[in-house]
Amino acid sequence: MVELAIVILYLGLPALVLFLCHKIQFLNRIGSIVLSYAFGLLLGIAGLLDERFHIIQEILMSVTVPLAIPLLLFSSNVRDWKKLAAQPLYSLLFSLIAVFVSVVIGFLLFNGPAIEDFHKVGGMLVGIYSGGTPNLASLKMILDVNEEVYLAVHSYDMAIGAVYLFFLMGLGRRVFQFILPKHMPVGVADVEESHNDNWLSIIKSKHKRYALLKVLFVVIAMVAFAGGVMYILPQSLQMVVFIFLITALGIWGSSIKWINQTKGTFDMGMYLILIFSVVVSSKVQIGDLSAINPSIFGYITFVVFASLLLHVLLSRLRNIDADTVIVTSAALICSPPFVPVVAGALRNRSIIVPGLTIGLIGYALGNYLGYLMALLLSYL
Repeated sequence: MVELAIVILYLGLPALVLFLCHKIQFLNRIGSIVLSYAFGLLLGIAGLLDERFHIIQEILMSVTVPLAIPLLLFSSNVRDWKKLAAQPLYSLLFSLIAVFVSVVIGFLLFNGPAIEDFHKVGGMLVGIYSGGTPNLASLKMILDVNEEVYLAVHSYDMAIGAVYLFFLMGLGRRVFQFILPKHMPVGVADVEESHNDNWLSIIKSKHKRYALLKVLFVVIAMVAFAGGVMYILPQSLQMVVFIFLITALGIWGSSIKWINQTKGTFDMGMYLILIFSVVVSSKVQIGDLSAINPSIFGYITFVVFASLLLHVLLSRLRNIDADTVIVTSAALICSPPFVPVVAGALRNRSIIVPGLTIGLIGYALGNYLGYLMALLLSYL
């Protein structure tokens, strides 16, 4: 009975978080992922969860991320990626280059004997700063990252990311416009159909609920198929192939019209990520993070701000405007849910759709790029 209550708590807390974000503007600016992580930390630090609940935690962590990946990708049609204007595409390319270069340099600066397999940290950073939390969670599974190291990366990223985001929304435009041109919109962007669908309208509509349920069955089938393929492979390849296959199936599913146009797929995927955030952060116990080498904190700080600086300098070569650089950086470093927040702070609605599309491309590429980076750093 207690176990059932904990499961309900894990599944229900994200709903509370989304309600609070909807009602309180200040909390909405902080973001649902950060708040979910904070609720989970409170659960863990309070000592309410002992060894009895470890199996429940592991099951939820293992299920939520694989189900979330296709759902997050479905709302972006891969065929439409080529329709992006040249400026956002160049900005995406420069941002990825900046992250790659910063991760490699940071690895050489901060690597030391205190943390085993430090190259895995670099791989996770590429994943999270080209996609977001789903990629970080996936790469934890792919690379078999130590739980304490993963929690440290996740925690420090949240703290540094908050400072980074406030800089982008506050001083970013004024600082970058010393180097980059101002944004000159060429038309009115269609921002009404964003990926942040209204959950209330979906719940009230029988047709929308039925369509979303059909997509969920498709996702379950995809995960089951990937799981079946995984178990016929050698153990060393199982998790890598599983996550990569799910990502590929998600990209394929996004090209199917009825799946791509189903309302609420992105939001459902993010809800699963919120559940994951609550669960993984609730595993933290007092003192867990104190033993982590502070080089991880330095590494993350260096990568975030060095990649931003390099991104701006590279963008100057193509005269990419400040707003496009900011929304690209927010989409990749902070993940797509922050795009509307940043666009609102800049009072520029025209950058929302390009920003969301860039962020979803990052979701699709993050697992692959992160794994490749981990391999590369393992040879340095």
